[in-house]
Amino acid sequence: MEVATEATRSLRGLSLELTARLPQLLEAMRTVGAGFDLHVTLDRIAQTAAELADARYAAIGIIDDAGEGLSDFVTYGVSPQERERIAALPDGHTGLLGALIHDPKPLRLADLAQDVRSAGLPSGHPPMRTFLGVPIRVQGQIFGNLYLTEKRGGGEFSEEDLHMVRVLATEAGIAIGNARVYALTRQRERWIDGSVAVTTELLAGGDMDDALAVVAEQARKLADSAAGIVLLPDDEGGLEIVAASADDPAGILGTRIPPESPVAEQLLAGEPVFVDDSASDPRMITPIAPRFGPSMMLPLKSDGRVLGTLATPRHRGARPFTGAERTLATQFAAQAALALVLVDAQRDRERLAVFEDRDRIARDLHDLVIQRLFATGMMLESAQRKAVVPEVTEGIRTAVDELDVTIQEIRTAIFALQQGPVEAPSGLRTRVLREIGTAAVPLGFQPSAHFVGPVDSRVGELTGKNLIAAVREALSNAFRHAQATRIEVTVDATVTLPDGADGVRLSVADDGVGIPAGGRRSGLKNLARRAEALGGSSTYGPGLGEGGAGTRVIWEAPL
Repeated sequence: MEVATEATRSLRGLSLELTARLPQLLEAMRTVGAGFDLHVTLDRIAQTAAELADARYAAIGIIDDAGEGLSDFVTYGVSPQERERIAALPDGHTGLLGALIHDPKPLRLADLAQDVRSAGLPSGHPPMRTFLGVPIRVQGQIFGNLYLTEKRGGGEFSEEDLHMVRVLATEAGIAIGNARVYALTRQRERWIDGSVAVTTELLAGGDMDDALAVVAEQARKLADSAAGIVLLPDDEGGLEIVAASADDPAGILGTRIPPESPVAEQLLAGEPVFVDDSASDPRMITPIAPRFGPSMMLPLKSDGRVLGTLATPRHRGARPFTGAERTLATQFAAQAALALVLVDAQRDRERLAVFEDRDRIARDLHDLVIQRLFATGMMLESAQRKAVVPEVTEGIRTAVDELDVTIQEIRTAIFALQQGPVEAPSGLRTRVLREIGTAAVPLGFQPSAHFVGPVDSRVGELTGKNLIAAVREALSNAFRHAQATRIEVTVDATVTLPDGADGVRLSVADDGVGIPAGGRRSGLKNLARRAEALGGSSTYGPGLGEGGAGTRVIWEAPL
């Protein structure tokens, strides 16, 4: 109401010329107020203002959050070729535009070059002489300034032009306010939907590595950033990147933030870190920092416990994150942390259920199976003493010996079932065999394993960790989709990658039904993402079956 009153007051006592132009003004106000997209609204305001005041050029300078310069500059009338020739768009820190930021008042000039505050036009800029500028207020706060230059016909902007543009700027403020509310609402909905998607995906199952990859991918998409990165505390008191989603993920995984970094100290204390330019900020000391610009680093914190950090860096030169984006991203990180805690708790419950089943099976084997086998052995020994035919006596003795061996094997299995998880780190070969053994239970048969080269000594920890996850993913895909009767797993630590680097190659081949056309590819995408993050690749082709039936997955990465 206050804004409308001000607009009405500005129309009182106007000249006949201005009164005659009121229909044009009303139509311009109607045009400006249509639509909710902020960028479209700004373009429409600039064009409408130029048409209303008969100006060749128009621009809107949007003031940054600090109120010291311009965060964006929307133009009308400047061709793409002219924009390319201009060295740089104004930042609002100097010159006439900077003066209008600090003193937002209507301004009309016959020759802007004659104003003492003018800093001149940059190289390649089209010539501009006459000037008209008015502030745009949104909900009482300065949003930016509307600039018009080069009155057509060579004349100056009139007082009537100034009145008309002021009224239009008032309506523009209302339209911008509505567009900003709409944009913020839509943005909040996207982040909420993203949080729900992450929680649903994480609780659907899968291991922790896949869960962290989901968080990184969703964060990147929602923040419109160049990468989504998850870091976890390492043994030395710093942070290590364990999951990354990026157009160019090579070299990101495994990067460490050392404990002496002030960034690591803040993050591990549960405090967010916001960086305007990762490439130039002295706190950013990692080798990948020069690749990025604005960045948010948010602690994954739940119930006072810091699980890790979520980072969403943008490309160099990209726009900084707004206050609303920072708030929404912080809330997303908190929700993701809670989901990760729930996933961990769910895994603990599943692990406990497995141990309880193993205890039950061990008891049943000991109390029932072994006792019955022992009783059967006693009966056979009794029969052996009564037998008179030598062949029968020898056959019974052989059966008793086999029962003794079977009882010993069952006791060994009982002992294995009663053992807890292996805590001591194992070599890569052992871990691969353990995954194959675990997969043999649901598969109903034992996949074969073949190792080439010094697998344990050549393959690094980061690559080995991801190779184990790839083995698990490939065997899981074979069990769920392949209907295979034979699987061969090969780990070769002697290969040379296409770029000439030493690498390791994992091959998992089966004789199943193959990959159907149009089928889901989520498992294959996970394998490719892991390999690419390490600088490797993942492909698939014909399998072990007759005529190439089945599937062969080949996963390789640098050592």
